[in-house]
Formats: sequence, structure tokens, C-alpha cells
Amino acid sequence: MKAEFSEYLTQTAPAIRTMIARLQEHFDYVSVLATDSTGFRISISQKARDISSETMMTERGNVIRVYRDGLYSEYAFNEPDLANPEAQAEAIRQELEKQIELLRLTGTEVYETGKLADEPQELFVEMETGTMPEDTDLDSLVKELTAVSDAAMKQGEHLIDCRLTAQSTHVCKMFLTPNRDLRQSYVYSEGTVMPMAMKDGRMEYSYAGVAERQGPEIFAGLRDKMQEAVRIAEELLTAGRIEPGEYDVITTPEVSGLIAHEAFGHGVEMDMFVKNRALGKEYIDKRVGSDLVTMHEGALAAVNVASYAFDDEGTAAGDVIEIDHGILKTGVCDALSALRLGVQPTGNGKRENFEHKAYTRMTNTIFEPGNDSLDDMIASVDYGYLLAGMQSGMEDPKHWGIQCIIERGYEIRDGRLTGRVVTPIIMTGYVPDVLGNITMASRETEVFGTGGCGKGYKEWVKVSDGGPYLKTKARLG
Repeated sequence: MKAEFSEYLTQTAPAIRTMIARLQEHFDYVSVLATDSTGFRISISQKARDISSETMMTERGNVIRVYRDGLYSEYAFNEPDLANPEAQAEAIRQELEKQIELLRLTGTEVYETGKLADEPQELFVEMETGTMPEDTDLDSLVKELTAVSDAAMKQGEHLIDCRLTAQSTHVCKMFLTPNRDLRQSYVYSEGTVMPMAMKDGRMEYSYAGVAERQGPEIFAGLRDKMQEAVRIAEELLTAGRIEPGEYDVITTPEVSGLIAHEAFGHGVEMDMFVKNRALGKEYIDKRVGSDLVTMHEGALAAVNVASYAFDDEGTAAGDVIEIDHGILKTGVCDALSALRLGVQPTGNGKRENFEHKAYTRMTNTIFEPGNDSLDDMIASVDYGYLLAGMQSGMEDPKHWGIQCIIERGYEIRDGRLTGRVVTPIIMTGYVPDVLGNITMASRETEVFGTGGCGKGYKEWVKVSDGGPYLKTKARLG
């Protein structure tokens, strides 16, 4: 079925167009992003049940962007006045004029930017989905998730809890200018299972999930995820600690995605190029990885939670090849940064919500697969680890350092898995070294979308990442 576009946004469009026409009398560029996104979030544990109507992307509101004399200003508001949109537009114009005057009175340095193009364009997209969040029987879903948690407790000998989350969001966005009318509607869902085990005072947990640009039907897959996660949580109770050092490593697709996200995530968000805060700016058309490294970034690079038709600035979604056989070709860019850099925007201008600024943000960040088998990759390692399970990561775009916190590692000696498990693992390195040491990549590939990403310590948005199994060298501790 198709995810139907918001009736509310359809009803408000004429009033918003009237507001745009009124503001156009005073500004050289006017756009409005209108959002109406609904959903639910369910959290289950052995002790509590919680149902909420809020997810990362649920919101209803509008943001106006205007331009005049090299300066952009924005104004966010909740509801358009359907009865008197011209009066509302005039009140907003006065507030915008105050913003501009305040900048001039305080002597704030303004980064003058050109005017965004406003070519005529119409787009209406209702993406396919299975079921809709608003049609979901939440009581029945709570019972299904509770049954999964209960089954985990029976399966795991040392489990003290098994927590599950399930959230689904119906995203509707409308982008209007004097010459453009873009509308999109899609559904994404994500669910997680986290069994917690304790033995002899030691507590460990594991984490697994499902995520798709689909409806709540994907939550049926959590039972299978639970079985594997329980096995791993029990396994970690007897895991050892790794001896710090440099090792040959094989990364699972989940860990490969973490590397992709951290290595060439924020580091090639080109608003960082404008501010000279990313080393990647100096490496365009230079080697940053081995010939096996080709990396894609964009809402069209995969179909997952971060896949949309256009971004929050009305730029069409793209699939950008950031690294082509080891050579850094480009980054990704929001519309205003693109103007300042003299490049084309890539469809990566995203807002946390309508009240927040648009930044260059990641969508789907993935390595291309190779031609190797996992068995051959393991057989090629004299001594090292198969790294599995993503916990968190961070990077330093200015100096290209990377740190990935990985759930567990399986020891490899003489081309065989020994059965020894270590946890947790911190992988660190200099990005060109980590990518330059990649010597094998599997045919298998996978994309993961249960997480989010902040810009610094805030501005959270949905992202997904992934790739194949990769063999490289890394410092582990």
C-alpha cells in the first residue's frame, strides 16, 4: 500500500502559498518547509510497559526561510492561520525584519551568501509500505513484544531482563516556494531487543535490531533477533579482555558501517569545509584508502530509515560516490554551504525538526561489496580478531582520528576461529591508515538503521550505514 500524504498539509497549502506571496513582496527568496509526521514508540521490559506518540521524527510545524541582501533568516511557527494568512505573514515579516536589524545593530559579522535558485518543480511521492503506524493495534503489539521478552527470559539461563523497543513513524513533508511544490510521504520503522545477563556479579548485555523504510510489520523479526542476542549476552559473561595492540581484523557489516559513518561521516559534511574544520577538504582527488574502498552516501544509496525523496531544503535525494576505489572525490552538502563553496547541493540538508537549523547531515553511508568470501578472509588471518557488534563511535574531522567501541571480538589464529571471545573492544586509528589497510571485502553486504546521529552533542537525525565484511589492520584496546 502507499503511505498517504497528510490531509492536514493539503488543507494548509493554500494559506501557506498566500503567506509566501505576501513575504515575496519584501524578500528575494521565500520557502516554507511544512511537516506533519506521526508515529508511536513502545518500550517493554520485565518491569515496565510504556507507549508514547513521540519518535525522533514526529512533529507538526512550519519553518520559513527568507533571503535579502546576502543574508538568510528563518522563522518557525506551529499553525498557519487559515482564516487570515496575510496578517500572519505580515506579523512574521516584522519579526524577520527585527532579526536582520539586530544583526546590523550588534555589528555581527554576516557571511554573505548568494540567492538559492527557484526553478519550477512539482513532485508528489507516496512511498510503498506494508502497514501504517496509525492503523496499528498497539495493545496487540505490546502483547507480542512482551511475549518475546518472556521467551528470552526462559531461553537465557542468566538473564535478569530483556528490553524491547518498537517505533514507527509516518513522515509527511511539504516544501513550497513561489515556483516549487514538493510533497512526500513515507513510513520507517525500527525495533530493538536488548537482553541483560548477570553471573557472579558480572553483568553483560547484547543488542540487536530491525530497521526498514517499512511499517510495523517488521517487528515480527524481533523474535529471531532475540534468540541470537540472548546467545551473545550469555557468551559475553565468560568473555576475556583483549591485549592492546595492532591486529589484523575482519569487521562484520555492522562494524563496517560504523567505520563508514565515523571515518567519512562528519569529516566530509561540507558545511565543515566552509568553516575549515575538516581535513577532508584538503584531500579531494587524493588517495584515502585502498583500491577496494568505494563509499556511497545519500538518501538513494540504500533503502532504509534515512531514505527520502527530497531533503529539508527541497533538494532532490542523491547517491554520491564519496570515495571511488580509494580516491576521495567529494563530500556531501546542504544548499547554503553549496552556494558558499560553489558546488551543487547533494540532498543532505536535514533538520532535527522544524524548529532547528538545517545542516549537512548523513543519510545512508555504505561501503560497496567486494568479491571475497568470509571463509577466505578468516583463513588469511594468522592472528587477529573478527569484530562484531556496534556500541558507539566518534571521530575528529579536523585531524581524522577515529574511535569505535565494539561489543565483542572473536579470536582468529592460523586461519581459524579459536572460540575465544573478548569484550569490550575500542578500535582507534588514523582514517587513511584504517581504509588504506583494507585488503579484502566480502560479497555479502548489509545496511543497519536502528540508530541516530548528532551534530556534535545535539541536532539528532536518523541515519543508516553498512557494507560488507572488511579485512584491515587496526589498533585495539
